Amino acid sequence: MLVCLLSAGFACLRPGPADADTPADTAAPLRSIAFYYGPNPPVAELSQYDAAVVEPDHGFVPPAPSAQAAADADGSAHAATVWYAYVSIGEVHASRAYFKAMPAAWLHGANDVWQSSIVDQTSKGWPEFVVNTMIAPLWRAGYRGFFLDTLDSYQLVATTDAARAAQQAGLVAVIRAIHTRFPGAYLILNRGFELLPEVHDIVDAVAFESLFHGWDQKNQRYVDVSAADRDWLLAQAKIVRDRYALPVISIDYCDSADRACAADAIAKIRGLGLIPYIGDGGLQSVGSGAHGR
Repeated sequence: MLVCLLSAGFACLRPGPADADTPADTAAPLRSIAFYYGPNPPVAELSQYDAAVVEPDHGFVPPAPSAQAAADADGSAHAATVWYAYVSIGEVHASRAYFKAMPAAWLHGANDVWQSSIVDQTSKGWPEFVVNTMIAPLWRAGYRGFFLDTLDSYQLVATTDAARAAQQAGLVAVIRAIHTRFPGAYLILNRGFELLPEVHDIVDAVAFESLFHGWDQKNQRYVDVSAADRDWLLAQAKIVRDRYALPVISIDYCDSADRACAADAIAKIRGLGLIPYIGDGGLQSVGSGAHGR
């Protein structure tokens, strides 16, 4: 059972994990988060955030909390940053080390924009594969959080209500399998709003992208978000906060040289009571957020 402070912006306190020699650390209240998918993550900069999400395939090993101990300018101590590994659940790219171990029957479609294959979430053995082949090595490497991405990719191939319901049930099974094996792990969902009725009690926050400014991967350009799309996202954020008492993270995209864009987005996102992070289109550099130390 989770012991939670049922107030938006606070993380849950986890019991010790079942598959590690060392227990998960109690996370600080989640007030800030950074996303950095480039190589050689700058630890000192990212450690200014309560949590940092990185791309584990670059070989980064999270620092041990004892080695990361730090103090604020006034001398008061703060908890170590929780390091999250990026994990794509709904899609897989051929560059992933585990791609060749996945049966071809598990893949049923493609996302041409990202040159990746869409995973059939109903595939027998898929939850166990995620836990044993994707998550367990990251846990052993020292990651204590996992940012679960591409949770809505099934919508590209599931065209009926029944098909969508089956894919959603498969995603729920995957998320619950991760929690069962690693009950001490922190989980953040990227979108996955329709899954929350079944998994809200085992996740720690929900993120979404492009509230004011987005990145168009196909055309490689920054774009402004329409009012209609923004209103829909804000309606989902209200449900996440009011119904499930989970923190909501808003990731926007601005050119790294456009400081005015980033400052404007941060101010607007914080004004809505959400946790902001503004990065470049590929999250290859340290962006801007709310340093919650």
